[in-house]
Amino acid sequence: MAYRSIASLAPVLLLVACNGQAEPAKASNDDPALADPALAGRTGADGSASADMSPQARDAARSAALALVGGPGAMKQAPPARAVNGQLPKDSEVYAAARAAASPGGKGDCASLAKYTSAWAAKLPEAFPVYPKAAVQEAAGTDEGACALRVVNFITPVPVAEVIDFYFTRAGGAGYSAQHIRQGGDDVLGGTKDEASFEVAARALPNGGSSVDLITHGG
Repeated sequence: MAYRSIASLAPVLLLVACNGQAEPAKASNDDPALADPALAGRTGADGSASADMSPQARDAARSAALALVGGPGAMKQAPPARAVNGQLPKDSEVYAAARAAASPGGKGDCASLAKYTSAWAAKLPEAFPVYPKAAVQEAAGTDEGACALRVVNFITPVPVAEVIDFYFTRAGGAGYSAQHIRQGGDDVLGGTKDEASFEVAARALPNGGSSVDLITHGG
């Protein structure tokens, strides 16, 4: 089964707010295995991890996510998605998050500076970890200049709605704004806190799980 790579993802989610002026980073062919063994799972030759999509894996992931937010009663439900066709409205939270990630403060070009190694999956902000027990497929990031960019693609057996609720809850608990939209078949959640931003784009897989792109800057 094929999943979208970060190489094709970055221009869509990171540069949509920058009129496509920047060039996406190029994926490396010598990406090492994940630096954090807890994220590694069963890794392939390219460093990506095999995904366990069984019902047992789904239940384990769901339980771990609930524990991370403080229990079932603490999990918040994201608001219904606003359908968006074409470019994001410039007054939307998701637009602001994308622009902050690609070019913080309107300066620099973080997307083009990103380097591809799955080690970046272990360097996400505390508020926005990889969904528990998910399998990381690709990761990129940079700390050059004013950039503190992380881009991670992972697969989880948990449905899209639960992924969005998890990150909505984490965002609210950390003081971030959050807006939920649906664009091009993806459920997208994004928001900001001061100079930091996050964006989550999740799409359903045929087996009931989700392929997720998590983008953060700062935090």
